[in-house]
Amino acid sequence: MSKQAFILYNHPITSGETKLSDRMRVDFHNHTHYSPDSLTSASELLKAAGRAGLDKIAVTDHNSIGGALEAYSLAPDLVIVGEEVLTTKGEILALFVKEFVPPRLSPSETIRRLREQGAFISISHPFDPFRSGWSLQDLEEMVPDLDAVEVFNSHCFTRRMNEQAAHFARQHGLAGTAGSDAHWPMEVGNGFLTLPPFNNAAELRSAIRQANVQGKRSCAWLRFLSPYVHIRKKFGWG
Repeated sequence: MSKQAFILYNHPITSGETKLSDRMRVDFHNHTHYSPDSLTSASELLKAAGRAGLDKIAVTDHNSIGGALEAYSLAPDLVIVGEEVLTTKGEILALFVKEFVPPRLSPSETIRRLREQGAFISISHPFDPFRSGWSLQDLEEMVPDLDAVEVFNSHCFTRRMNEQAAHFARQHGLAGTAGSDAHWPMEVGNGFLTLPPFNNAAELRSAIRQANVQGKRSCAWLRFLSPYVHIRKKFGWG
């Protein structure tokens, strides 16, 4: 992690909890070419995760689990199958997804479908006005159904957006996820949690309460490249 890195949301380790030396480094938000705004293959993403020294990586394509399943088939011990689901209000970041959940359902219906398959449910970049439709009222109504809120996202334009998410999580007793929101291999590992080992959603719900967040924001030009790729794919250019 470079000198730009910072830690903004910690659950302090107390006696009897997992030692730092036993912890995993996990990036909870990443995209492959199954997302409309990325060109990264599953194999490229996995190689980048190795270079970044990650122990696990969540593959969370927009409204698709295709890339996550492909990556999982290549490295099942490394990959968490996830999906970033667009609802009628904003995006939900789901982990340990077993079945695809279609986009543009209501938040309550999306959560119901995710709960039925035992998924871990977080909210993507909740206070980024450029990428989220969530109002404060929407978020507060959802709190009882959430496992976490994304308190660090490397694609947020300002540090304040992440700080607001961290404050909301603390205020409502929610855990915090962190991710690079990588659309390109060089971004993988820009945001991650260090936390005790886990193998499923139930274990993650426990382990994340001992998590520490580390991260740095991605370069601005990389954040602008994703919309360009989205437009290029939409119109079939190149």
